[in-house]
Amino acid sequence: MSKKLIVAEKPSVARDIARVLGVKARGEGCLVGEQYVVTWAIGHLVSLCEPGETDPRWAKWSMAELPMLPERIPLKVLPGTKDQFAVVKGLMLDGGIDSLICATDSAREGELIFRYIYQKAGCKKPVERLWISSMTDAAIRQGFAELKPAAYYDSLYESARCRSEADWLVGMNASRAFSLAYNAHLSVGRVQTPTLNLIVKRDLEIEHFVPRDYWEIRANFGDYEGLWVNPKTKDTRCDDEAAAKAVREAVAGKEGAVTESRLERKQVPPPQLYDLTSLQREANKRLGYSADKTLKLAQSLYETHKLITYPRTDSRYLPDDMKPKIAATLKKLPPAYGEFVESPLLNWNLHSKRFYDNSKISDHHAIVPTEKTAVSSALSRDEALLFDMIARRLIAAHYPSYEYESARIVTRVGEHDFKSTGAMPLSEGWRALYRGDKPEEKEPPLPKLAVGDGRRVQRATVKKCQTKPPAPHTDASILNLMENAGRDIEDETLREQMKSSGLGTPATRAATIERLIEVGYARRKGKTIVSTEKGRQLIAVVPEQIASAVTTGKWEKFLSDMAGQRDEDARAAKSARFMDGIRRFSVFLVEAAKNGPEVRFEKEAPVKRKAARRTGSARGSRGRGSRQRETGNRGTGNRGNRE
Repeated sequence: MSKKLIVAEKPSVARDIARVLGVKARGEGCLVGEQYVVTWAIGHLVSLCEPGETDPRWAKWSMAELPMLPERIPLKVLPGTKDQFAVVKGLMLDGGIDSLICATDSAREGELIFRYIYQKAGCKKPVERLWISSMTDAAIRQGFAELKPAAYYDSLYESARCRSEADWLVGMNASRAFSLAYNAHLSVGRVQTPTLNLIVKRDLEIEHFVPRDYWEIRANFGDYEGLWVNPKTKDTRCDDEAAAKAVREAVAGKEGAVTESRLERKQVPPPQLYDLTSLQREANKRLGYSADKTLKLAQSLYETHKLITYPRTDSRYLPDDMKPKIAATLKKLPPAYGEFVESPLLNWNLHSKRFYDNSKISDHHAIVPTEKTAVSSALSRDEALLFDMIARRLIAAHYPSYEYESARIVTRVGEHDFKSTGAMPLSEGWRALYRGDKPEEKEPPLPKLAVGDGRRVQRATVKKCQTKPPAPHTDASILNLMENAGRDIEDETLREQMKSSGLGTPATRAATIERLIEVGYARRKGKTIVSTEKGRQLIAVVPEQIASAVTTGKWEKFLSDMAGQRDEDARAAKSARFMDGIRRFSVFLVEAAKNGPEVRFEKEAPVKRKAARRTGSARGSRGRGSRQRETGNRGTGNRGNRE
């Protein structure tokens, strides 16, 4: 009897799938049942070849051999997992297997992992795709009931393939060219370099910041206070101390009158659900977790504990048909959330487009808890805290808006205006979920005043203040800029085009930050991330095009559009156009390295590697040394410098 081969991305996922399908017998690198054989990759079993494996001319680092522009980049089996590849290949080609099911992660990278294995194994058998957003038993069963032909995901694979080859061409050529030109270990990539540029720019802004003195003038009217309003700038700053003191003297003890009094009822809706980037940002702010730590915790909650849905998502919305499942999830949350779930405030029939919107979902929906009840004793403290954030966010979505009264009063004394603002909470709404948070600074309530009401200035004061530099970057602020790359550009047409782009993807942003630290371009300083001298020097020598978030954002948008392209001919045309542009860009980067500015990088300790050797030549008109250490995969490898 012929069987179907299921290929999962990891052994743990394969075991879960096998258990749900009743596949129990152990085989070599697989599990065997009556209808199915379940095997697994161990992440990437196959990758693009290194330059020297692609063409012998590129085994040595030489500027004369750059740029490297192969027509096709061959695949290779990774030596560390070659035994498991042999198992998977043998099963794929086994006569007892008539078809395959791709069960790698339901995302661009997971698609690439399976397709590369399938191609390298030389398999031609039909393939179906398992696409799930949760690892619960029910979700796995539903996924197998809704399998689709692998061809349905060809556009996703094509996008992933182009991303992989683009990173090879840009990373390999640029890293070699700049390393040779400057006789230093320099890793250059289409995502990591513009991310580094964001950090360097912020650090330079802080260093070059010159504080400026200004003065605030405050008038006390007895039952409320007001800040002087600059008639020219409309803010509350006075740039001249003498002028500030003159205002104080002019209003002290004088009668004033209310010229504006507004009282508005305002609402703050519940915050949106989490995608990966917003979860990482908030976990960094609330819990101090790095982006990488949050991703690992979320992956554990998804894969090991099966308590949350697929975390590597870029959507903050749920599909309409998930409403019954969300209701069941809310009811199965641990008892600690009982008072909130059982509250009459919770809306079981939520229809808001803020949370349910099919048009805002591509591959995966927002991160929410699954129907499995969490057992706190099974979670680490960090896992429990992250799960709590996700659970509270889902409950909060079903609560009413926070409501408050916002007051604004302008009191004129002579020719000077003083502004007062205040807020009075009216209805707690969703903020009931966050009562234990650090209390926010609240504006004091203002008295009810009408236009024309008089008030005497009881006391007038002048306070000296200073402008402050921008804050150093943290994981949260870097993630925000990566997600919103190009949003601050002035060209309105280009800004509109960049709306759905960013630096990297939710799944790769944390790794990019860690990579910058690993290669010595940035370092952690307490809760902040700052650039190193090496990082600043790199940004000083690379052209703006590779350091620009706009360039990479355009590429990411192009890849995203390609992933959604169903027409085969249109997809092929897009793919060819994209790769032609990447090849031209690689040529440009090599020339830029040859003609870059004069900068001397500090000599670094040799990289400890097996079979490390000196090759190539770094001679040039700038005389920066005559030898270049072969860095191999370090900084230029297919996995290490994926973006």
